[in-house]
Amino acid sequence: MPGKPRAKRPAELLGADRRLVRRLLPWFTRHKRDLPWRKTTEPYALWISEVMLQQTTVNAVVPYYERWLKTFPNVSSLARAPLRRVLKAWEGLGYYSRARNLHAAAKMIVKRHGGRLPADAVSLSALPGFGDYTTAAVLSIAFHKPVPLVDANVRRVLMRVFQIEGAVSAAADKAILGRLTPLVPRRKPGTFNEALMELGALVCRPRNPLCLVCPLQTDCRAFAAGKQEVIPAPRKKSYRRVTAVVAVIEAGGRVLIQKRPEKGLLASLWEFPGGKVRSGESLRAALKREIQEETGASIASAKPFMTVDHSYTNHLVTLHAFKTTLADGPRLDPERRRWVRYADLKRYPFPSGSAKIVKRLER
Repeated sequence: MPGKPRAKRPAELLGADRRLVRRLLPWFTRHKRDLPWRKTTEPYALWISEVMLQQTTVNAVVPYYERWLKTFPNVSSLARAPLRRVLKAWEGLGYYSRARNLHAAAKMIVKRHGGRLPADAVSLSALPGFGDYTTAAVLSIAFHKPVPLVDANVRRVLMRVFQIEGAVSAAADKAILGRLTPLVPRRKPGTFNEALMELGALVCRPRNPLCLVCPLQTDCRAFAAGKQEVIPAPRKKSYRRVTAVVAVIEAGGRVLIQKRPEKGLLASLWEFPGGKVRSGESLRAALKREIQEETGASIASAKPFMTVDHSYTNHLVTLHAFKTTLADGPRLDPERRRWVRYADLKRYPFPSGSAKIVKRLER
């Protein structure tokens, strides 16, 4: 019919997509942030940065990354370190399974690959913590393999550019990879992947995207349709509110701490004895019950010390700490529960809420 726009053929679509590459790379050269992991080509250091950056902001990661490489400068030093030291170095970054996977992967790399990260997808994906994203990031950025990657920033950029509507989903990721895979250049594929992530972080932001300065604006279908603010469709995240009590139990200049189980939430971290407050239960009643259940001891006195609000995964926790003395001795276990001098608390990895209590005790 006259006047009806003809549908674009696949070759034309690919040509439009390739314009994105030509516009994106010069933008990245001019605007990329000066970050420490962009000053190295060492695969180990790049691997550490990619794992730390998952679900964590760049500003939070930089000091951890720099301290980590001083503490564990290579795969072998990480593999040799005790898990407690690894978790302590990670303390405050959250999602501690990432640190446990780094440690376990380092051991496997030393045992199977002579202490050097393998440069193929099959070997990498067999290592703990190497999902699709981490494998693709290490292959493209550290080993210059033309492999596409999709993280939250890349996903948001491309869902908007290609106007893939709806919420984040496996189907959306499949559509993104279908368009992205032929675009990854064979020359400097890691730079291309970093550029997409950087664009999402600096310009194509979740809220208030800076479309007027975006190098991809003219080919962005969401911008043309005025839908950049609603793609991807927002997802509501529900949080569970938890009230908990812990006892800072003191005796002879020492404090009692205990280790969490090796599997599950906050695995292998240390904490003060205590637990959740049941519905209708007072704070002191909960403290008495938890200490009896966990240590077998009775409370002689308990004085409010501090209250801490913190969050992890889908929990919002209000943590009430009490300075506590016991009427009798607790059950001790050198591997799980022990008395520790205040000066030695800094050697133990704690969850963020308990770490705030430790800092107050140190003062």
